[in-house]
Amino acid sequence: MNAVRFYSRSGNTKILAEAIAKAAGTEAVSVDAAGAAVTEPVDVLFVGGALYAYGLDKHLKAWLSELDGAKVKKAVVFSTSWLSKHSIDLIRNALQAKGIDVAADYIYAKNKPSAEDLKAAEEIVKKAIV
Repeated sequence: MNAVRFYSRSGNTKILAEAIAKAAGTEAVSVDAAGAAVTEPVDVLFVGGALYAYGLDKHLKAWLSELDGAKVKKAVVFSTSWLSKHSIDLIRNALQAKGIDVAADYIYAKNKPSAEDLKAAEEIVKKAIV
């Protein structure tokens, strides 16, 4: 089983999350929605968010702090942002602190994901879920 969790204020990360979920054969769930908790074992967890004032949004931070790392076999990080990819490192570090193996590959789009960004995301998803 694969899972996609994200937080998006502008909708850009949501666009990317939905494309990732489609490629992974699952549903994208916002971390502030009911049912966002990972309660069953997950083979690959795709986690995304953007940078807000040089940090992660409080909703994503809270969700990451509650995540049970024992339920996640591997994770892939994704993000959109206007300025920096720093959110990739922040999410990766939070996942690794939970003992989760995080793929070196990540998915990133500057601002609103383009068709090329979505295609690149699909390729990384396919590689991750092999």
